[in-house]
Amino acid sequence: MTTTPPFPAAAGEGRGGGIAREGLPLAGLRLVSFEQFGAGPFATMNLADLGAEVIKVEPPPAGDEPPGDIARHTGGFALGENDSQYFQSFNRNKRSLTLDIRRPEGRDALHRLVRGADAVLNNLRGDLPARLGLDHAALSAVKPAIVCVHLSGYGRTGERAAWPAYDYLAQAEAGFAALTGEPGAGPARAGLPVIDMLSGLTAAMSLLAGVMGARATGRGCDLDVSLYDVAVQNLTYVASWYLNDRFAVPRRPRGGHPFIVPCEMMPTADGHVFVMCVKPGFWRAFCEIAGLPDLPRDPRFRGFDERLANRDALMAILDPVMRGRSSAEWVALLAGRVPVGPVLTLAEALDNPYLRARGGVLDLPHPARPDLKVVASAIRLNGATLPGRAGPGYGADSDAVLAEAGYTRDEIAQLRALGAV
Repeated sequence: MTTTPPFPAAAGEGRGGGIAREGLPLAGLRLVSFEQFGAGPFATMNLADLGAEVIKVEPPPAGDEPPGDIARHTGGFALGENDSQYFQSFNRNKRSLTLDIRRPEGRDALHRLVRGADAVLNNLRGDLPARLGLDHAALSAVKPAIVCVHLSGYGRTGERAAWPAYDYLAQAEAGFAALTGEPGAGPARAGLPVIDMLSGLTAAMSLLAGVMGARATGRGCDLDVSLYDVAVQNLTYVASWYLNDRFAVPRRPRGGHPFIVPCEMMPTADGHVFVMCVKPGFWRAFCEIAGLPDLPRDPRFRGFDERLANRDALMAILDPVMRGRSSAEWVALLAGRVPVGPVLTLAEALDNPYLRARGGVLDLPHPARPDLKVVASAIRLNGATLPGRAGPGYGADSDAVLAEAGYTRDEIAQLRALGAV
């Protein structure tokens, strides 16, 4: 098997600005991850982008099951064998090891890896980590300082521990779908798996906190993150209003703010812009630019409460004015004085010159597609985009990772013969 090539010293817009791998802030952090699909891989990719070494453990081929992380076979845009654009969106900068930890030989290999690692992360069903020996109770015997992060649907305890779960289910049960959409319409999920992403970021933060504690004390721990808990946590102020005053936030027209008007999508000659008059000064500036300087003195529209109570009357005045100019014209007029953003299609958002100028599109050359592109990390290091290397081929680093753990070539061959690798 071939190993992933050394991290290139990339340069240029969207290529990392010349940042070398050893110069990244998490260089020296090593973690082993049992991950699949989105939430777990998103957690570790964010850490890998910042320099962590991520050893992605995937199951060896078994029967008719698709090899490795199911993300390799998801989405329809294949990149050769056992790879896809979906997989590359969550797995850059990692290494891939095939290992069956249900076999004694595979479990021994895991323990060798743990001795040289800071953390082990999984996004398995909640009842599986203990059964597979991936919790701190099992791995602390190998390394007391190991940190075990468990990212599941509903946690590792309770009546739902064995339930499979996905982002859409969390959006549904935590109230996200009921909060989304126009008044009077049915519930709607967000267009992207936002709970997966939030859960991945929460798990990454938890892992870093655990490692900091372990390095200070010599003692590791279990850290649990669940999609359900993350979804509920991110209800934030909406939850506070209901828990304390039984106020259930209603949907507002055009995706508007529950209490502030205008703070919503507004029609233009060729589409919509989102205008946010969240401060009195923004409201006055908006009216001045729109050619309605007297409107803030109208008793119906003077303050937040008045504008909320008289929203329909206000929109009857504003909509014809807004339709008199294009979205680009309104953005140009309001920019810097009133918070405004164009409402773009997906294609317009990704072709946006502003995105490209910020280095928001990362070149990720792939053997099957040298011109492969993905969105870049949102983090900039000293002003530069973080570098990227294509996600690993299935099992591409198995020999190298095992050799680093002390296995000889003959021992690795024996592991393969036993089906452990």
